Formats: sequence, structure tokens, C-alpha cells
Amino acid sequence: MIELYTSPTPNGWKASIALEELELPYTVRGIALQNLEQKEPWYLKINPNGRIPTIVDKDNGDFAVFESGAILMYLAEKAGRLMPSDTKGRSLVVQWLMFQMGGIGPMMGQANVFFRYAPEKIPFAIDRYQRESRRLFEVLNTQLAEHEFLAGDYSIADIANWSWVHTYPWSGVEVDGLDHLKRWLDAIGARPAVQRGREVPRPADFAKDAETLVESARKILV
Repeated sequence: MIELYTSPTPNGWKASIALEELELPYTVRGIALQNLEQKEPWYLKINPNGRIPTIVDKDNGDFAVFESGAILMYLAEKAGRLMPSDTKGRSLVVQWLMFQMGGIGPMMGQANVFFRYAPEKIPFAIDRYQRESRRLFEVLNTQLAEHEFLAGDYSIADIANWSWVHTYPWSGVEVDGLDHLKRWLDAIGARPAVQRGREVPRPADFAKDAETLVESARKILV
């Protein structure tokens, strides 16, 4: 049994979508970020970085895994699915996973901060991160022009990137003209396991509207 500690964010959805796709049994413990629950001593014992998500594998001696990319790799390897075992295939998946971890996530995250959450609007910063996010979308679009999925078969690389990219309206980034990216977004979003994972934890348990979400984010960023 996997214990999942999470919140309704792109990084959180990566873990819950993967668990649903892999059909691994798991329980959910929602973490209230706006209450800084992720900074409480009990949580820091399993995730020293004080972020979400975290998993604890009860079947492997209560082994804790933090960092969403590391969680995806751990779950895929545990289940023997969503990541090839051969060196070349595994490397392709890891490359596109790292593309999300080092590019898509940080750039869209900063776009969110300056476009949505910062009390003072700084046009240079907003433009900087929205432009870079769009550039990264174009990289994905080019890859998807020749491939149904990012790294051959459907994999954790698709889960990681989709979890962020499908939130593009919140970051104020356009996808006009990126037809291959839009095809991919729709195809991944239509998967039943993705739809189930996207609802973990239930949004109703957390911020109920955009204004509340912005207020909660500002508390976390202080």
C-alpha cells in the first residue's frame, strides 16, 4: 500500500495520476498548503524539503520518496510499467521527464507567481516567464509532430508534462498554433485514469475559487 501526501497542484497530480494509471493501491492524506502543514515537523521527517507530493511505501519498510519526478520513477519501476526497462527507452523517458522538472515546471511556476500571485505586477517578469513557457511548449509541439507521445509509448514523461501544461490558462500562456500539443493535451486528458488522478485530492476540500486560490498561494509564498 502506498500512502500519498498531496495537494491539488500540478506536482501533486503527477503522483495521483501515476498511481491511477498503474492501478497501485493507495491512500490519500491531503496537505493544506495554505496552513503550512507541509512545514510541520511530522511532515518534514518524511519530506525534508517541505513540499508536496510525498509517498510512503508501506510494503517496502515505510520507505519515503519525495520530489515528484523521483516519485514517478519509483512507481513506474515498482509496477514495471510506464517506463521501458531497456537503456535507450528508459533514457528517452527520463530526458523528457527532466525537461519538465527543469523547464516546464519552474517556468510555468514563475509565470504563475508573477502573473497571478504577486501583489505588484512586474511586466518584465511576467513577459519573461510567459515567453519561456511558450518556447518550451513549442519544443513539445515539435516532438509531438512526429510522435504520438513524448518518448515512444505513453509514459511517466507524458504524465509529468501534461500535469503542468494543461494548466496553461492559469499561467497566461497561449497554445494557439500548437496543434500537435493540443492534440496531445486532449488525448491525455481523455484517459479515465488521468481524470481520476486529476481529482485527487478532491478540489472541494481545498480552494473553491480563483480568489481563494490566489490568497492561499500568497500565504505559501511569503
